[in-house]
Amino acid sequence: MFKPIELYIGLRYTRAKRRNHFISFISVISMVGIMLGVVALIVVLSVMNGFHKEIRERILGMASHATISGVNGELADWRSVESEAAKFPHVVGKAPYVEGQGMLISGQKVSGVLLRGILPEQEGEVSDVITSITHGTIETLQPGSYGIVLGRELANVLGVGVGDRVTLVTPQVNVTPAGIMPRLKRLTVSAIFQVGMGEYDRGVAILHIKDAAKLMRLQDGVTGVRLKLDDLYLAPQVSRELAMKMGGYYRISDWTMQHRNFFSALRTEKRMMTIILSLIVAVAAFNIVSTMVMVVTDKQSDIAILRTLGASPASIMGIFMVQGATIGIVGNIFGMLGGTLLAHNVEEIVSWIEKALSVDFLDPSIYYITKLPSDPHTSDILLIGGMAFLITLLATLYPAWKASRTQPAEALRYE
Repeated sequence: MFKPIELYIGLRYTRAKRRNHFISFISVISMVGIMLGVVALIVVLSVMNGFHKEIRERILGMASHATISGVNGELADWRSVESEAAKFPHVVGKAPYVEGQGMLISGQKVSGVLLRGILPEQEGEVSDVITSITHGTIETLQPGSYGIVLGRELANVLGVGVGDRVTLVTPQVNVTPAGIMPRLKRLTVSAIFQVGMGEYDRGVAILHIKDAAKLMRLQDGVTGVRLKLDDLYLAPQVSRELAMKMGGYYRISDWTMQHRNFFSALRTEKRMMTIILSLIVAVAAFNIVSTMVMVVTDKQSDIAILRTLGASPASIMGIFMVQGATIGIVGNIFGMLGGTLLAHNVEEIVSWIEKALSVDFLDPSIYYITKLPSDPHTSDILLIGGMAFLITLLATLYPAWKASRTQPAEALRYE
């Protein structure tokens, strides 16, 4: 005899043609519901992972993985700090920078900006700004030339292009016989960059580090040193180890600290979306409950015969749990396969739909990301599959328990 008997009878009930075709129809609907819920969860979470990855890469295209700065806003011994940091494990790039606030004026147009002084020959080690130049060239950013590189949106706001001149106003002041006057400097637009993040394309202006230091009245120092790591997720660990090694004389931060609230909001959004979409699987599980209740009612005589042959209530419960779980497992497996396949091809499918319907779901004039990125994670797929299986297993408990409570004499009274 096939062992265990509960598995054998449960699978046989699943394969058998039922007298009540409505029950079979509800079983199929339940299976499809589980499948669609799992597919929806996998695809949506994969697309959210893709958007998060795209945003993270664009942010880190301008921000650094880790930053070492002076406690008073100036890092005078930056060369020794840079040399020491470069020897640290996982550090693959380093570059000094100067940072401050300013205001750019072009005619009647004014805009506040974050000023960043860089060394063009080293900046490529820690950011993508060099490769994001769309107009002009970074080679014109020479010390003493007072050239400036603007983000695309900032250039549009000021109405300037490569070769035009803008006036920079810095917080530092000049004391003259006429009183205290703001520091003004005429700069030439050397290039325009576009990294695809409004925070940077609209609010950042780049100068040569020596020009920026003069404008901000730094003697021989810089604001800090930026570092790039071979694994961005090691940034918190490397930052802690650097802080311990350097004895607490410097302020060391990483990208997770600088954008903590933003990435925390993204994680919360993903978590809430998972909970909301899980309701699709829960609805399908309720269908399993109704299906199994009808099956138990339909199989009253079979249950009674099994009980008279010596089957225990636990065995009866196991039989119907096997039958209900089979519906959930089959739907779950097809859902995981379909969801994974769809998640890996969602960008191509959306592109085909856009061409077929002649529409743009992500209008380039409105959105920075114009494609639907997808980044399926194996851990997410396994978590969704496990959650769906657990929900369907729980859905079988009440019908199976009800079946185990069947009294043989009552069930066979009118047979």
